[in-house]
Amino acid sequence: MTMTSTVLQRPIQAKAEKKASKSASSTRSRSTMAWSNEKLRFSCIDNIGLKQLWKLIALDTSASAPSSKQRSPMMLEVEQQQQQSNNNNERIPNENCDNLGDYLSLQKNQHIQSNQAPAQMSLLKFLAINALELSAPATPHLLQHQQTQTQTKPKGWMQLSGHPESIVPTSTGIVRKRISGFEDSEVKAYRLICQEPQTAQIVPAYFGIQELQSQHYIELQDLLSGFRDPCVMDIKMGSRTFLESEVSNATLRPDLYQKMIAVDAGAPTPAEHEARAITKLRYMTFRESLSSSHSKGFRIEALRLRGRPPVKDLKTCRSGEQIAQTIEQFLAARRSVQKELLKRLKHMRLVIEQSSFFARHEIVGSSIFIVYDDDRVGVWLIDFAKCRELPPQVRVDHRSSWAPGNREEGLLRGMDELIRSFEEVYARCGSHRSCLKI
Repeated sequence: MTMTSTVLQRPIQAKAEKKASKSASSTRSRSTMAWSNEKLRFSCIDNIGLKQLWKLIALDTSASAPSSKQRSPMMLEVEQQQQQSNNNNERIPNENCDNLGDYLSLQKNQHIQSNQAPAQMSLLKFLAINALELSAPATPHLLQHQQTQTQTKPKGWMQLSGHPESIVPTSTGIVRKRISGFEDSEVKAYRLICQEPQTAQIVPAYFGIQELQSQHYIELQDLLSGFRDPCVMDIKMGSRTFLESEVSNATLRPDLYQKMIAVDAGAPTPAEHEARAITKLRYMTFRESLSSSHSKGFRIEALRLRGRPPVKDLKTCRSGEQIAQTIEQFLAARRSVQKELLKRLKHMRLVIEQSSFFARHEIVGSSIFIVYDDDRVGVWLIDFAKCRELPPQVRVDHRSSWAPGNREEGLLRGMDELIRSFEEVYARCGSHRSCLKI
């Protein structure tokens, strides 16, 4: 180790040896309170400036790590806790089941992947890196460094739907979602939503935009942060989940006809069979009819139960009984969770009805994201990528049926039906003796 680095570590070692001389119970108390990862990060920021942290990293990089005999008790304690934290950093494999029945009957042991910490790391570097991690995003260099690290995701992270490469979780309670640029529709939506205090409470917190390696990201609250092995459900809202601009082309397409008959050979009309081609609008409405989107204004997109891999294809769950059974399995007869979810869904509906933002915008393809564990329940409206401002002369109530040009998408109709489905499960569970009143 270099002389400079040795000098820097002497006060730390001396302080550690002094602490080691105290009673075992006092040492255990200090270990629990002062040396958790979160406490370390806050302590570093309180006592060491960011400029000094960069100096510590620079000074410490060229130094070789000391052996176990040379390391102080404090350093060994920190390394043991870091190793324990990494060993507990479990991941749920992203396995797919064909249907809910297969998923609920899955009993095999899950393969656990653990992140291994570097074999050796000095105390200085450990403290500095932890403090910088909490302070992110501090500098573009740091952000780029985080993105180029291994693709290991934070503990408990899961993505039920969407393109995996479009969302980048961090270890600081923030999710970065890829966008087209500063004028992206989702950015505009969150900026306007933030101006309405009540509306801002039903969506993820918005932290702005970051540019990383010429790619733009919107930074949003990580809705899984703070939950422990939660149950999660993603519900796509609306009776129409495509923009009118996406289906304005009336060209007959043979490829979409082939996709349709691959799903249901009897779906095309005699004229469509004869032409062996359909329009994109015809195909999109056919696709919506396969799920509960058309009939109920929502569809269960994906879910994940505790200790199980996610089920990502539930689009064909469309009858009232199928939906009720799926919700009942998801809630696991937890009366307190059912009651809290109903309360939050009704509050969300009221906020949407009273919001000037929702009165002026078409909300297509948004989802309700539900997550709960033993201690907490969360419900948010997410995904505004297809949110569009309405022309001044157009008004929507979010409940009326869609016809080309009226811009209705059925968001509130879906909310009504979703609440009704949850109320049905709540009543069913209340009349069943085996329900747990937690």
